[in-house]
Amino acid sequence: MSLDKVLSNLYKNYGENPGKMLLHTGTAGWILSCAAQVMAIITNDKIAPEQKTFLIPQEIGDGLINILSFYILTSSVKNLASKAVLNGKIANKAIKGYLEKNKLTDKIGKIDFNIKKTENFAEIKEDFNAFKNGVDVLASTAGSILSCNIVTPILRNEYAAKKQVQANEYLAKRREEKPVAQQPYNRITMQGYQSILKSPGMRV
Repeated sequence: MSLDKVLSNLYKNYGENPGKMLLHTGTAGWILSCAAQVMAIITNDKIAPEQKTFLIPQEIGDGLINILSFYILTSSVKNLASKAVLNGKIANKAIKGYLEKNKLTDKIGKIDFNIKKTENFAEIKEDFNAFKNGVDVLASTAGSILSCNIVTPILRNEYAAKKQVQANEYLAKRREEKPVAQQPYNRITMQGYQSILKSPGMRV
């Protein structure tokens, strides 16, 4: 695929939707971070194999929490804000003027109302798209901040606490199951046996 085609696809998908770009790049960042953490554990020779058996799943679970929390929360906030712009619930002066001019104020906020589908949308298209893109970026940023600084840490702490308990139980069980080293059996010779019989305590 040529560079021109790659750039063309990027513009097609993200050029008029920067909020979507922030969402996808942020999610990709979390995925790469999770993969790097797991590989670091796998390739670390200083970590015992039995520790890796629970550290790797724990890191994967922690990464999934980061990824899903970020994507779900950020996309939800972005979609809600985007929908509010489309139905006129969130609007700037130019959009409000357009709605008043075309007698559409009674439809503001309705679920099935979409300003982009109105008959004279071309009049406001440039201002509307610019405003909507700005709201999408702000909403995506707000969603990512909420996810990374509030929701995700809470979920991660809950998950880590449960996994720590499981890890301690696992290690304790392994210690109990580990066989005790047997002491070597020293066989006694005949000469040694006779020496014991000749000792003062054994004379009759």
